[in-house]
Amino acid sequence: MCGIIGYSGKLQAANVLLEGLRNLEYRGYDSAGISLFTKSGLKTYKAQGRLSQLEALLGENLPEGQCGIGHTRWATHGAPSNVNAHPHASGSITLVHNGILENYMELKEVLLKKGRVFASQTDTEVIAQWLDEEYQQAHEPIKAIRKTLKALKGSYALGILFAEHPGVIYAVRKDSPLIIGLGQGENLIASDITAILTYTRDYLLVEENEIAMITPEQAKIYSPEGEQLVKREPCRADWDIGAAQKGGYAHFMRKEIDEQPHALEATISPRVNNGQIDFSVDHVEDAFLSNFHSVQIVACGTAMHAGMIGKHLIESLARIPVSVNIASEYRYSNPIVGKDDLVIIVSQSGETADTLAALRLAKLHGARTLAIVNVVGSSIAREAERVLYTYAGPEIAVASTKAYSVQTAMFYLLALRIAYLSGNMDTDKIFRYVEKIQAISQMVKDSLKTAPICKEIAADLVDSSDLFYIGRGLDYCLSLEGSLKLKEISYLHSEAYAAGELKHGTISLITEKVPVIAVATQSSILEKMISNMREVKARGGFVVVICQAGSNIPEDAADRVIYLPDSVKDELLAPLAAIVPLQLIAYEIASLRGCDVDKPRNLAKSVTVE
Repeated sequence: MCGIIGYSGKLQAANVLLEGLRNLEYRGYDSAGISLFTKSGLKTYKAQGRLSQLEALLGENLPEGQCGIGHTRWATHGAPSNVNAHPHASGSITLVHNGILENYMELKEVLLKKGRVFASQTDTEVIAQWLDEEYQQAHEPIKAIRKTLKALKGSYALGILFAEHPGVIYAVRKDSPLIIGLGQGENLIASDITAILTYTRDYLLVEENEIAMITPEQAKIYSPEGEQLVKREPCRADWDIGAAQKGGYAHFMRKEIDEQPHALEATISPRVNNGQIDFSVDHVEDAFLSNFHSVQIVACGTAMHAGMIGKHLIESLARIPVSVNIASEYRYSNPIVGKDDLVIIVSQSGETADTLAALRLAKLHGARTLAIVNVVGSSIAREAERVLYTYAGPEIAVASTKAYSVQTAMFYLLALRIAYLSGNMDTDKIFRYVEKIQAISQMVKDSLKTAPICKEIAADLVDSSDLFYIGRGLDYCLSLEGSLKLKEISYLHSEAYAAGELKHGTISLITEKVPVIAVATQSSILEKMISNMREVKARGGFVVVICQAGSNIPEDAADRVIYLPDSVKDELLAPLAAIVPLQLIAYEIASLRGCDVDKPRNLAKSVTVE
């Protein structure tokens, strides 16, 4: 959530900053602003609402200046307003901030006693005023920043301008992402690589409490203690700028649904070698995936639903006990975890605050930690012992689609390798499974052909006030993700239930024409699912079922049927095909309701605060 962009170079900074902020809109925000070094000094422009409000404020003749910072804010302290929008200024200091300052009230009391007056209700203004106090004493930016950091408790990424140092941007981070983009005669800072892809793919990672300084000619990083410069090799983003653009689609979400076959192919192919699963490209040794008593999967939201599929797969194939934990609960529940456990941390962004905290807790208890993330160099990727990168490319829509698919695919690969190493599957059986897994990309491509019927069904459901999903086993995991997708982007009330729980209370919610989407891809429990669907129909519910091709669905059990493609040859792989129509139904309903599909209200792509 929130976004930071900073530019110092040869171009007009206002254009660069606005473009960067547009590329960061997917993170979620309620106000935006920029500050520039102009001929008449440091100027700040900010506005509540979408970026278009800021652009209207600036007008057609943008302020001139070649260095500045920009920000999109998602309100935490203080309601959305022009005053609470970033950047915030105090004396000669202007800054932007991502994160949460936990001790801001304590610091604010100290500043109030010194006679300081506050214009906003934000924790960020407290940082600006405290830094101004330190700068008036030190008269040197890096010393003032370092002294300020000692007073701060919480998470932050800061982009800072000092009025007396035109053309220079200072930056620092703790528990919130920040990178330095390296250009020719220009350098940038950003909270996300997507903000700067137009200008460079080369970047430096900024570690905890290191202080960065950029000018058009140089980018320096100073260590947290002392003045020594940190030498660090640049990273290179392999994302194409076109991947972060709509490419003719109405929404990023629809484009990203269609990108799933390619993302799956990119994620699976590097890990298959001679018909076997091989993680040597990731430097994840077999010894690391062997000889543990249990697996704990820790994640939030959609990533947790992928983890639920992972639990089913690892337990089914490797016969090792697995638990799935909500990260925010895990970190406060005093978990039983230690050196005999493998903790798998799942996060698209690699910056999810609760998930990062859970990772640190697992490491503190001596557990092995393995991260599944999409963003190279993210905090979780850097701090986990081992990391498996998914190759989904940039996912711009807030509601995750292709990231979910590649996370799920990674669990298939992990489950098979762990099953082999634990002696539960031999090479011949693995080989047969790998053949099927290599066909997943085509299977999902075929599943995309359900789009027309999904659109028709969306029209049937769009006026509903409540909608329910049911499933058993793997299909229950899918139901949870289908329901979440619908809630996220359409604002319809939706819940998912294990189908066997209908009689234990949920059936009381089913009345005339209440829609129920039943996921029924597993033949061994298909008859039981049909019985559950008949229970719904008997109470007047409207039933949509997603099932395997060739499934015999009686007319009295469902109103509409979506058949998965014939290419789904193994029921264990069905979730990767069945998720597609669930995503498409959610997308089409949200579109018909006129919702902002890519930027749903109150949500952010990367949840970097609790």
